[in-house]
Amino acid sequence: MSVTTVTHVNLRGTARAALEHYRSVFGGELAIATYADAHAVGDPAEADHVMWGQVVSPAGFHVMAFDVPSDRPYDAGTTSYFVSVRGDDADELTRYWEGLAGEGATVIVPLAPSGWSPLYGMVTDPYGVTWVLDIAAAPAG
Repeated sequence: MSVTTVTHVNLRGTARAALEHYRSVFGGELAIATYADAHAVGDPAEADHVMWGQVVSPAGFHVMAFDVPSDRPYDAGTTSYFVSVRGDDADELTRYWEGLAGEGATVIVPLAPSGWSPLYGMVTDPYGVTWVLDIAAAPAG
């Protein structure tokens, strides 16, 4: 048996824009099903909101997202989770960083070498999702 974990981002009304943004950064295939597609519309104003969506790239990036409907409680929280992207190619990681740290983003820790990683950075995107990008340090030994 094999297990894969996938980050699932819960948003309110911005899931489509977030997924499209992540696809522009990481590449891959975007799939979206709306509440209307699933015949599960509670509020007609939310018919085109994302009931299920994901981006999957050939490099292994995978994120899912949906729009929490207005009839359910929603609290975006404060740093309740981070999405971690760990790679081994500085150029590729830097391209991802540049995509995530663009307009409307808040850089928390600039992408640079750190005491524990050859390259590390933290940024909150315009959708309120905080991303940690790094290169794993070589094991001691």
